Amino acid sequence: MSATGQDDDGHGRGLGNLLSGLAVAVGCLLFLGGFAWGAVEYKPYTVPTESMNPTVKAGDRVLAQRIDGADVKRGDVVIFKDKVWGNATMVKRVVGIGGDTVKCCDQGGKLTVNGKTVEEPYLHDVAPSTSKFSATVPKDQLFLLGDQRNVSLDSRVHLEDAANGSVPRSAVSARVDAIAWPLDGMLKRPDGFKEFPGGISRPGPLRLMVGAVIAGAVLIFGGGVYGPVAGFLGRRRRGRADRAGGGGTGTGTGAGGREVPVGGQ
Repeated sequence: MSATGQDDDGHGRGLGNLLSGLAVAVGCLLFLGGFAWGAVEYKPYTVPTESMNPTVKAGDRVLAQRIDGADVKRGDVVIFKDKVWGNATMVKRVVGIGGDTVKCCDQGGKLTVNGKTVEEPYLHDVAPSTSKFSATVPKDQLFLLGDQRNVSLDSRVHLEDAANGSVPRSAVSARVDAIAWPLDGMLKRPDGFKEFPGGISRPGPLRLMVGAVIAGAVLIFGGGVYGPVAGFLGRRRRGRADRAGGGGTGTGTGAGGREVPVGGQ
């Protein structure tokens, strides 16, 4: 190979090594940053009962986004703790907020909020309530029901309490965003509450975090394998060049019958 070719090859390897190092550095930043972001934004929680079945089953491992109670909207599945409810960590669905009148059931056998029928597709083969009730939710309070209404001990059990069965917004510590195990993915926000004032909440940044971790892993792997792969390809290329040039040296017969070397110096 010529001196120019060697310089070009060396320059190419140097640039490749620089880019591979940069890829690994960026990959580490994305990979570790995604995990760190997730640790700050989310907390894992194991659901202890069947009260939210089939949306979230007993024993499911969920990822709950840390939020302020003021950000809770109708339809959210939240994690909360209230001393009136036994001071145990619980998971229920918000069906009413301060000022709402929650009632069950209308002539069609469905839940109503402020007189408007609410479609609840998350209820599978169960009635919206096994008993009739009506409750007005005080300001800064939340009315909560389980999705498995025939077994859930929720706001209906506490209707005789001073807050008409509701809990303070401040009792909420997180909103369930996804089921981590088994891998059921993101929790869908119910459209039945979409037309109410304030609408429904948007999913948290979990998809972005997972994307950052995956992208980081790909960059780390790609940057890490560049060196060995580039070295292997370089050796193969030099081997082909050597074979094509016949080794670059040889002998011939000069004047007087003497053998003299021919070829490269």
